[in-house]
Amino acid sequence: MTAPNPHEPTPYERFGGEPTFRQLVTTFYAGVAGDPLLRPLYPEEDLGPATERLTLFLMQYWGGPNTYSQQRGHPQLRMRHAPFEVSPAARDAWLRHMRKAVESLALAPDLEHTLWEYLQKAAYFMVNTEPPVEPPTTGLTIRSKTHN
Repeated sequence: MTAPNPHEPTPYERFGGEPTFRQLVTTFYAGVAGDPLLRPLYPEEDLGPATERLTLFLMQYWGGPNTYSQQRGHPQLRMRHAPFEVSPAARDAWLRHMRKAVESLALAPDLEHTLWEYLQKAAYFMVNTEPPVEPPTTGLTIRSKTHN
């Protein structure tokens, strides 16, 4: 009888580790750089520091190294974004760029779904200009059959 594998891969490992998250965030910020709605939300002239922060955050969130917390403390995402007006239009622009970035990864469908579901929830959570709204569901709609 074979002993069970004591190491269950983390989502971070299943996604492909650091290279995957670096590609995701680099692709995302390439879109942000030219976006007239989003670019003003990033006060730094160079998007490099923002790219690094988001990369480290996502790596840590999904079970990778805890470098983000070591460097910046608890994520406190809503508090860190409070100085910026995050409108539904900004959320939607953010999601458009992030969707392209996620698609660039060519992940397995279950991993893509998991990642996209989290990113949608996070984007909706960051809106601070009106009452919060739930993100749309990304799962399959199950229709019931009527039997005669």
